[in-house]
Amino acid sequence: MDAGTCPVCGERLPARAGRTGRGSLYCSHACRQKAYRQRRQPQGLTVQGLIDDIGRQAGLLAPRPADTLYSTVTELSESVAQLKRVARTVRDTTQDAGDSVTAAPVTQPTDAALVTHLTDAAPAAHLSETDFAALTEQYRREIQVHCYRMTGSYDEAEDLVQETFLRAWRARDGFQGRASARTWLYRIATNACLDLLRRTARRPQRYEPVPGMNHGEGEPPARITWLQPYPDDEMPLTEEHEQPESAAVSRETLELVLLAAIQHLPPRQRAALVLRDALGLTAAETAEALETSVASVNSALQRARPALRAHLPRERSDWRATVPTEDQQAVLDRYMAAVGRLDFEAMAALLTEDVTLTMPPNPYWFVGRDAVIDFVRVSLDPASPMFFGHWRSLPTRANGQLATAHYVRRPGTGVHRAQVLDVLRFADQGHGDRIAEITSFEPHLFPAFGLPLRL
Repeated sequence: MDAGTCPVCGERLPARAGRTGRGSLYCSHACRQKAYRQRRQPQGLTVQGLIDDIGRQAGLLAPRPADTLYSTVTELSESVAQLKRVARTVRDTTQDAGDSVTAAPVTQPTDAALVTHLTDAAPAAHLSETDFAALTEQYRREIQVHCYRMTGSYDEAEDLVQETFLRAWRARDGFQGRASARTWLYRIATNACLDLLRRTARRPQRYEPVPGMNHGEGEPPARITWLQPYPDDEMPLTEEHEQPESAAVSRETLELVLLAAIQHLPPRQRAALVLRDALGLTAAETAEALETSVASVNSALQRARPALRAHLPRERSDWRATVPTEDQQAVLDRYMAAVGRLDFEAMAALLTEDVTLTMPPNPYWFVGRDAVIDFVRVSLDPASPMFFGHWRSLPTRANGQLATAHYVRRPGTGVHRAQVLDVLRFADQGHGDRIAEITSFEPHLFPAFGLPLRL
């Protein structure tokens, strides 16, 4: 194919006049997503194959050299965790007690009807519990990311993955074969998410003043009580040799600022936007997944896209990826050091003047550097009667962004305990590498990030 055309759809690539840097391989984000999914089609997975891999990896364990021991144990633990998930799916589908995180379905038609639309040449698959569990495990991470995009909640995404697999198991007689497993599961997952969203009918609100607190001079930000971070290590299909493109596919539609904006959309608009723009499905594929017409999908997108942009920061008008820079990593290091030293001046120097701090699901919010520093000074200043203790921090990554896990040692104790996870958004380039937004989360998700609850 001509180097100037998109290898997916054949359209001409955008002109590069006046632009520098790496050229585009595809004409659009949707085509790049589709090519990536095709290139990364999962290979066959069986329970016996997992068991054999675990036996092979265990046989390679040796105390020396230390680097080899560590890499082998890491590989072994990942395989054991995968087998455990498969076993749990087998157990849940075998018991199939009828429990559902989405209560009575409100989507139509049923998932059993959805899978009958699959018309692969392969005969209907009559899968055993173990075969089914191995099949679904291949898609677990990307289905979980899909549910997370739809709901903004890591906890709910985990529940919805199990709900998706249970629904798929009940509808397995209509499954036409492995080649359509991804489409089949995405349809079921989307319906499970829509059921949850319609039942809860939750919408973002505005933060309100808390008596006695200096919130700053800015407008109250949106309050999304269910918003949670997503661990980078749980993102699907990211391999070092495929950077930066594969990282962008997984990360650019998971940034917290985008997830928060998506939460403002009604369920059907949200589903159309995620399926079309985040997953890169065609309008026809999206319409089929939502059991509606192409015209309805396009109408939903025409309303969803400007509504999304209206809830993004001024400098973020699209879904482009933002990869953390070395300078931003250095700012994170200084931020953690300043917290450890309880150095308020150093903290303030790393923040933009209009920095925002929110703490979902708590009602606390602050806009502006002075308001943020005033808030943290109350609990971090040793001279304060409300002094909380001494802090240590560990770096981590959430939603493709730099983050830090904070631990506090209360006065009179000798153990640092998990306290808060800060996810950082930096100012747009040209305004210096300073922190423009801090979203602080409670510590119950530390284990999902591979972080200990005590140091």
